Amino acid sequence: MVSNNRNNSSNGSSSIYCASTVPAAPAPAPETLSSTPLPDHFRRLSDSLESIFGSTDLEFFADAEIALGDGRELPVHRCILAARSPFFRVAFAEKDRGAKLELKEIAREMEVRPESMLAVLGYLYSGKVKPLPKGVRECVDDLCCHVACRPAIDFLVQVLYASYTFQLSELVDLYQGHLLDILDKVAVDDTLVILSAANICGTACERLLSRCIDTIVRSDVDIVTLEKSLPQHNVKKITDLRSELGLSKSEDNNVPNKHVKRIYRALDSDDVELVRMLLKEAHTTLDDAWALHYAVAYCDAKTTSELLDLGIADVNRRNSRGYTVLHVAAMRKEPKIIVSLLIKGARPSDLTLDGRKALQISKRLTRAADYYKSVEEGKSSSTDRLCVEILEQAERRDPLLGEASLSLAMAGDDLRKQLLYLENRVGLAKLLFPMEAKVAMDIAQVDGTSEFPLLNITSRNLGGTQGTDVDLNEAPFKIQEEHLNRMRALSRTVELGKRFFPRCSAVINKIMDNDEISELTYDGNETPNERLRKKQRHMELQEAVSKAYSEDKEEIDRSSLLSSSSSTSIGLVDSNVSIPHIGAKGG
Repeated sequence: MVSNNRNNSSNGSSSIYCASTVPAAPAPAPETLSSTPLPDHFRRLSDSLESIFGSTDLEFFADAEIALGDGRELPVHRCILAARSPFFRVAFAEKDRGAKLELKEIAREMEVRPESMLAVLGYLYSGKVKPLPKGVRECVDDLCCHVACRPAIDFLVQVLYASYTFQLSELVDLYQGHLLDILDKVAVDDTLVILSAANICGTACERLLSRCIDTIVRSDVDIVTLEKSLPQHNVKKITDLRSELGLSKSEDNNVPNKHVKRIYRALDSDDVELVRMLLKEAHTTLDDAWALHYAVAYCDAKTTSELLDLGIADVNRRNSRGYTVLHVAAMRKEPKIIVSLLIKGARPSDLTLDGRKALQISKRLTRAADYYKSVEEGKSSSTDRLCVEILEQAERRDPLLGEASLSLAMAGDDLRKQLLYLENRVGLAKLLFPMEAKVAMDIAQVDGTSEFPLLNITSRNLGGTQGTDVDLNEAPFKIQEEHLNRMRALSRTVELGKRFFPRCSAVINKIMDNDEISELTYDGNETPNERLRKKQRHMELQEAVSKAYSEDKEEIDRSSLLSSSSSTSIGLVDSNVSIPHIGAKGG
């Protein structure tokens, strides 16, 4: 259904992977848009204007800002931007000195990353197209030459769109030319991305639009993918051209019949129960309708999980383009869907028709700048990086069952202590690794259970006052069905964490599975000297765990860096882990 990364040339051969003897594409040198050398006084003027762009020493003289969407606010000069771009001339005419423009308001029709915006703004100041920082146009696949991988395509497309928005015809022509030069190396689904941008630019990108449409017409992209990816007038033009060329056979384009369309509409409405009812009519099956492929590509992760729970779809079935649902999930870049498929038996070793695993697909879609970016404690990892790590872990080892029980043994046989232990462990995971914890908790359906009312682990400290919640280590306790449901969900969360996020689990192990840390919890009866001793020992343990965590991160990232063909300067992860104060003994 969606996403076929075979070469989109008419002969169907694949050329998107570079042989090992082919060198990586060099970073482009600074260039002007004219072949005639600039006179010295113009060159000096260009250098002078370039020197004030992003200069912290000259921020005082800026009279406007552009919010880049990542927390940065870039000081700019209205007179320069207004003189160089008709778009900014109109935008600043309606605003006072000190005005702020939001990137999401400037780029309304498609996403533009901060690096792409900076590239265009740098051109407005200097008249030059400057080389990019490493990692912006490179993926993390060490077999890639980074000419036509998705990060390279995304950058070119975003700069093209921003140039069109700012009415910079010379820059539009330049980047349209770059895209035309590499179009025969671009994967067919990435061609859809280029086609979408060219469609926005209209007549300014007429050559690019025509080439992309011709490529898609001769490809095996099915009608469902076209309708989900492109405006209707583009879809009609492609289908009409296929008819004229005799390429419109339904089996080639995977045209769904009315029964399949009804199932797709039910999935679009997240109504799995309606899907079940439609299947009882026996007009089709989930496999024949490619319903699981459709859900993985376009539906909510919860809907996909519910469809998998029906247990009547082949999780390793290939669609008409040779893709399993795991391949499609890797292209979707949704960690929860990838994990859901893996625990249902999806094989990470299966290859596409052009010889790629889901892991390689995921790597080819992930920017090196995002993958190697430092992740601060308590901050979410990028979903792209998370997908790569999950698939790497799936290839590295076979599924292990019952791993949560190994940790629960630390809590003994008391069900109350086991539940407290699990609550504390999952609570720590939410604090230290929020994205990874959310993936595991959502799949384990923790939100559907009642939280165990234990002491607040974030509001207490070793020398602090007693929390307002009831201490269930002292209160009478009787295990109930709701507690058992909660325990099953939390156990599943821990098990998923240990299976797919072993590095994170190792850090939590150092905190939770430690008798000495358990002894440091505040019980309300210590003397001031005892509290001081515990606080000092707590700080020592925190330093030890932080060191271990950094070593773990350096080890996993060092192996990735050694295998990367682009020597990124982003650096290794360097997070400092603090030990949250555990609110109940027995954890």
